[in-house]
Amino acid sequence: MRDDGRAVLSPQERRRRNRDEMTVAILDASRAIMRQEGAAALNLNEVARRVGLRTPSLYTYFGSKSELYDALFLLGVQLYAERLHTVWAQPLSLWENFRAALETYMVFAHECPELYQLVFERPVPGFTPSEKSMEASLSLLAEANAKVDEAFRAEGVVPPIPLSQATDLMIALEHGLTSLHIANEPDLPAGEGRFGALIPAAVELFKAAWGATKPTEEAGG
Repeated sequence: MRDDGRAVLSPQERRRRNRDEMTVAILDASRAIMRQEGAAALNLNEVARRVGLRTPSLYTYFGSKSELYDALFLLGVQLYAERLHTVWAQPLSLWENFRAALETYMVFAHECPELYQLVFERPVPGFTPSEKSMEASLSLLAEANAKVDEAFRAEGVVPPIPLSQATDLMIALEHGLTSLHIANEPDLPAGEGRFGALIPAAVELFKAAWGATKPTEEAGG
């Protein structure tokens, strides 16, 4: 035990801590480069320079550029999932939840554009996420499908298309508005501007089209 009350780390624990800290530094430097130059412009020599390593030493943390991209992809999925879970934890109605999800997606794209591109678009030719990373992404999608189904059932909403298509349509709207917002007015906060301000109208459009269509007890006889 040290004089300041903290436990003394063993050599193995110290090496692990140092490695974890360098891994975080590498990911942070990579994200900064991708923001400045674009997701496909990640350069390992520049990453190594920014974190104070020689390029060969960088390969002791990530065996290839594809492996580094994969770690960034997984990080993006995890950070976006945390935001969605915050939304899902709130006692919101179906349509309030949909609006919050639209806003969350757009805010994520605005605040983490490099991870948004990597996770939800295909900016890097030849990059394919690993099985582990895709499993995390597909697990989040399955969770979203379950949440939508639960909300539909709770409020008696019966879309005229299968649940999977209903979810995909909502995702398509979500991505479309966000892509147009980022492409045209990237400096404006989410929810503002030509396309960002359409979120409330988009929610009302879905609400008017689908609404609550479960038969009432009176109608059912």
